[in-house]
Amino acid sequence: MATKQMQSAPTPTRPKSTNGVINGTKAGAGDTRIVVIIYGQGQENIVSVFADVLGKPHRLASGFSAVSSADYGNVIGIADKDALVDIGSRNRSILVAINAHCVNLGMPPDLSLSAAVDYEFLYTETPFFRRDLSRFIAFTLGQISHHEALITKPRTYFISTTFPDVRTALSNLDILSVGSDAVEIRVDLLKEPLADGTYSSVPSLSYVGEQVMLLRQRTELPIIFTTRCTRENGRFPMDDPELFYQYLYRAIQWGVEYIDVEVWLPEGIRRKLYEQRGNSKIISAFHDFSGTFKWPSEQAQSIFNESRKYGDIVKMITIINSMSENYELEYFRSQIKANYPDGPPLSAVNMGQLGQLSRALNTVFSPITHPLLPIVAAPGQMSAAEINGALSTMGQLPKKNIYAIGSFRSTPQATFFEKCFNELGLPHNFASVDRYLKNSVEAFCVQPNFGGAYINPPLPASQPYIPMLSDAARTIGAIDTIVVSSSSPSTFIGDNATWKGIRATLTRDFAPSAYKDRAAILLSSSGDDAASVIFALRSLNIGKIYTVGFKAQAALAVGVEPFTSIESVQRVDQPFVIISALPPEKSHLVQPLLRHFSNGRPTVASGLRGNTRGKGKVFVDLANGPRKSDPLAVAEQSGWTAYGVADTSAFTTVETLRLLVGQNVPYSFVRLASGRGLY
Repeated sequence: MATKQMQSAPTPTRPKSTNGVINGTKAGAGDTRIVVIIYGQGQENIVSVFADVLGKPHRLASGFSAVSSADYGNVIGIADKDALVDIGSRNRSILVAINAHCVNLGMPPDLSLSAAVDYEFLYTETPFFRRDLSRFIAFTLGQISHHEALITKPRTYFISTTFPDVRTALSNLDILSVGSDAVEIRVDLLKEPLADGTYSSVPSLSYVGEQVMLLRQRTELPIIFTTRCTRENGRFPMDDPELFYQYLYRAIQWGVEYIDVEVWLPEGIRRKLYEQRGNSKIISAFHDFSGTFKWPSEQAQSIFNESRKYGDIVKMITIINSMSENYELEYFRSQIKANYPDGPPLSAVNMGQLGQLSRALNTVFSPITHPLLPIVAAPGQMSAAEINGALSTMGQLPKKNIYAIGSFRSTPQATFFEKCFNELGLPHNFASVDRYLKNSVEAFCVQPNFGGAYINPPLPASQPYIPMLSDAARTIGAIDTIVVSSSSPSTFIGDNATWKGIRATLTRDFAPSAYKDRAAILLSSSGDDAASVIFALRSLNIGKIYTVGFKAQAALAVGVEPFTSIESVQRVDQPFVIISALPPEKSHLVQPLLRHFSNGRPTVASGLRGNTRGKGKVFVDLANGPRKSDPLAVAEQSGWTAYGVADTSAFTTVETLRLLVGQNVPYSFVRLASGRGLY
């Protein structure tokens, strides 16, 4: 059978954001303007960290007037007192200005700077979270886009943190966010303590900024920023619409991924936020608690039309009085899909116990709760497990048999899958089975309730019973995940999640652009073991890949050059990344290369002042099992940012679960459940 392939601050002049590395197989360039970092007293080190994350050199300047087009390719640092002099006259077409403010210096930041810059990054000096900075700069510059990945999922959920102080939620956030694709911070529910023992009626921007910072430091999920008004079951006062603008626009500057904008706000404010949203996405929100709203009405159509004018997602939430109104909503939803096929996605649910059916049927950003939350954000909210249980009861989520097939001493992910199924309330059976015979995988696939499989070691891509391949599986030549399509009749799709796990590891502390046109060294005993690594590096637009121990084949051989002697190693410029795909018993062979290309400074990850983490050099060791020595320790002692198989396996598990069951389990929960806390 033939195999087929699947097919004003922020300035309005900003280049359109690309998909980034989240959904596509090639990293986009994003915003290529010169990055200018404004830093506080004694905080000039933050400039070098931004530069290192972006893979660029840096220099300090006396002001914006000292920055010109000759500085393209550099990160520029300007002291805050100097930036105040001429920030208003900067050339916005070639510069993007970021105010990097250390909260240890006091809050709020200089308000005139906050108002004038494109973006603002809040951080703590100790501990310092480099991954937070990496995510912030990659998102604000348009190098990654969570939204482009999420809109392709069959279902998306978000959980709302209904705590008066997000610190209360942080210890449980890994568990709270299982099944969620985003985390909502309800700004209107935050309670800022005052000196007299009371609470501010509206939390200050200073307090809210710190809360957003703390939440982002603890989760890799996108954040939804919500200021729910008093009329719509919130606490934000409605007498001053301009107050909403101040908070929502500041959230855009903070690099928050989703901004909830209520449709009752004046059109001028909604339009301005939409035009200034940068790479953030606008959720245009409508809530009705009157009990008189009807889905089959001109009002419903009018609200949708008004919402979609300035929204990337339209959200409509109402109270209902009868079960039949759930079916009216489903008809309304079907009409919107038919009449606006290219319009913004619609997230629509009915509140209260009567409306829980609509929560199960909604597929776009369904709000969910969790037993560990102090209160539900809205009447009738359900957990992800409850929604999955309801879908299973209605026959919308049929019970399937899902397998991990292969050698399980080399498959640490397999023991974790069942935990995730239980936490998500999925009805599926999960079984780990050994692969004894040549055709044993096919024997599982032809079973009537087969729901997919994770396979280790991977299968060759040319399997006659798997009629479709993803581009990654076809190019890599290996299938590690078999997905059952939702089409009728269903078919099998061969995919590869390993390369995504490797890429996610590589971009944890570095922006995708850091790898562009840089050299890499890859060690492996076979081309098969190296293929997914090459594909991951290529997705980041890496430059020349030098190889040791194998010969790349077919399309993966382009831009690959083998080391043939010690002299050929010595002729290579400083590599940005070294990856070892050697088996455990040979993993020590990478150590001479790590020392040869060492910068001689050990990795220090605690605190900004000691943060020499990697200095632009990454090492990944994919070996799993007992070994003669510890290449990770050698790498860290030699100044490399080092990752082991536990990191890549955890990210691969996240990607595998998304492929198999279409639901999100955060990396932090994977690491927590595997016995090593992330934070």
